[in-house]
Amino acid sequence: MDLTTLMSHAGLAGYAEVALILFFFVFVGIAIRVFRPSRRTELEEMGRMPLEDDRAVTPRQGVK
Repeated sequence: MDLTTLMSHAGLAGYAEVALILFFFVFVGIAIRVFRPSRRTELEEMGRMPLEDDRAVTPRQGVK
């Protein structure tokens, strides 16, 4: 018995459907959490973090 025949008769199609449904619910949950109006200010603050200059960076004089 080869591996293809064994896997096709194992009845594993249900696991793929369960995984798809689980992924869908997790995706919807994350989307709802991100797009809630109460999180707008927090997300805007996080979006500006890379542009803020909180500390002075001294340039390197010579690279060895």
